Amino acid sequence: MAYVERLHAREIELGLDRLRAVYARLPPLPCPAITVAGTNGKGSTTAFLEAIYLAAGYKTGAYFSPHLVRYNERVRICGREVEDEDLCAAFTLVEAARADVSLTYFEFGTLVALVLFAQAAPDVVILEVGLGGRLDAVNIIDAAVSIVVSVGTDHQDWLGPDRETIGREKAGVFRGGRPAVIGFDVSKSVLGEAIAKGALPVVANRDFWYTADHYQWRYTGVRGSRDLPYPALRGSYQLDNAACALSAIDLLTALPVSAGAVRQGLQDVRLAARFQSLPGSPRVILDVAHNEEAAVTLAQALKEQPVVGRTLAVVGMFKDKPIAGVFRALLDSCDDWFVATLTDPRGADGAYLAAQLALFQRQARGVYQDPVSAFRAARAAALADDRIVVFGSFKTVGAILEAEAGEGAGGGGKAI
Repeated sequence: MAYVERLHAREIELGLDRLRAVYARLPPLPCPAITVAGTNGKGSTTAFLEAIYLAAGYKTGAYFSPHLVRYNERVRICGREVEDEDLCAAFTLVEAARADVSLTYFEFGTLVALVLFAQAAPDVVILEVGLGGRLDAVNIIDAAVSIVVSVGTDHQDWLGPDRETIGREKAGVFRGGRPAVIGFDVSKSVLGEAIAKGALPVVANRDFWYTADHYQWRYTGVRGSRDLPYPALRGSYQLDNAACALSAIDLLTALPVSAGAVRQGLQDVRLAARFQSLPGSPRVILDVAHNEEAAVTLAQALKEQPVVGRTLAVVGMFKDKPIAGVFRALLDSCDDWFVATLTDPRGADGAYLAAQLALFQRQARGVYQDPVSAFRAARAAALADDRIVVFGSFKTVGAILEAEAGEGAGGGGKAI
């Protein structure tokens, strides 16, 4: 991985010409693909699709990004992360195929995933877009069904100055004559781009929707209605993601899925750090929310599950994220704040996070050199009826997950 990071002068360089040239020398996918784009929710939607197709008895390939602890998390075959040896063999094949073509870290990794899927010969592949859509590496694949789950204002430096422009970029995954699933929280430009491309738009709240009560939720789509259990991924917002996944499944008619498989898949789905609770006391919630829209969603999820005591926030963020906007969304949800420096070229200094918090007349409980130190302090300060919520970045949450695993914590709320 260190070698791949040094291959290209830029961490991100949008464009598909170099990538297509290399992919032409590699084995093609032997099965239909579903592409999942969006500002937030695309990882969960990918996980829903994977779990439901697995429950239906199909062999799956699923590509996620970024990872939390191990690179292997990015590539799953039949629900299992690929092994180091298989990854290394696929990297070797891509290295030989690229010759003198320079590839970014994400481009190289995407080709590695596609090689592994070609070798495994699954029935369906689900690909999470990394950044945007139109020029993202995943878009070299002509998907049978494409999804835009949501559109927010993240990555404006790369995708455009406003939500409408960003929506057009994300809709670049759509293909003429093929289904285009358009989610519940998108810009008007997504539908416009789908029509311009000659895609077959299937639109939330028009062509598919859901209702929910205390016990279950009812999904209605192109193949009728069904009553379903709440998914294993918690938070009412996950119903938006699940509904988008179910719409795509209905549209990929080559792979029929029974109602029983849908129910089982919703209960089997797993994806770390999406309002994930660690066992023990005090309760610890991990969430990778790192933009304003995701912070609003996290605040709503915290409100839906009130706590007797306080909510202690542990946060570390990249400096190119809308830090003030994220804090504003969570001010009423968090009582104490433990802010941390991210030791990454893009990482924000903890003192800067504290200064941003002070703009809202809130004082950080402490400023720490890394997320693990902040988490230790929050654990020491928390009472049994309190809860700790860790958010702000995949790197922040990943550091806590790694430390917890290293200490063998989680079963009894043991401090790390």
